[in-house]
Amino acid sequence: MALIVITGGNRGIGRELARLYAEGGDRVVLGVRKPEAAGSLPGTALPLDVGDDGSAAAFAGLLEGEPIDVLINNAGVIGPDRQSALDADFAGFLDTLNVNTLGPLRVTQALLPNLRKAAGAKVAIVSSQMGSMSYAKSDHVAYRASKAAVNKVAQCLATDLAEEGIAVAALHPGWVRTDMGGPGADIAPEESAAGLKAVIDRLSPETTGRFWNYDGASLAW
Repeated sequence: MALIVITGGNRGIGRELARLYAEGGDRVVLGVRKPEAAGSLPGTALPLDVGDDGSAAAFAGLLEGEPIDVLINNAGVIGPDRQSALDADFAGFLDTLNVNTLGPLRVTQALLPNLRKAAGAKVAIVSSQMGSMSYAKSDHVAYRASKAAVNKVAQCLATDLAEEGIAVAALHPGWVRTDMGGPGADIAPEESAAGLKAVIDRLSPETTGRFWNYDGASLAW
């Protein structure tokens, strides 16, 4: 039985991923900001604010050095209402970067001792094609910039952890019907989560350091 840790696992894609892993017989730990308000979840909910150093350290402490087989950095925010390149809420921009870019790095670093104890551990970062440098639309600049930056974080983690056999991937979940994606999005959380899990299952040291679509296609950075 593998230990799967998912941040932001109380709703949307994270919740669906948790359900799939739990149904497959894995043990699932969910990092959520308010476990007491999360309701019934397919796993054990522990308090975690990915934007706070102390919270990440405390979360790692609650796992008591257990080997983590898969870490899925899924928690994220869409950013402030004003995030045009011509009219930006800079405080909101910084918060978006803190959660979406530094959050996955903060949590991964806090849990490195646990990942190093597992054989063939994997780290997945839920990013977005909106952060691809080959995709030139300009709305939601804070969100886009945070995802472009976290793609580089994923690439750097993959490089630094390659010799330890820990594989890392950045993942595009598609445009999903969640609170963030909205009701008019293309695909259901169930479809996205199933695709993401399949990509993570195939992740290996040979395929580390790449950007993947939920359907398994390789994406341009």
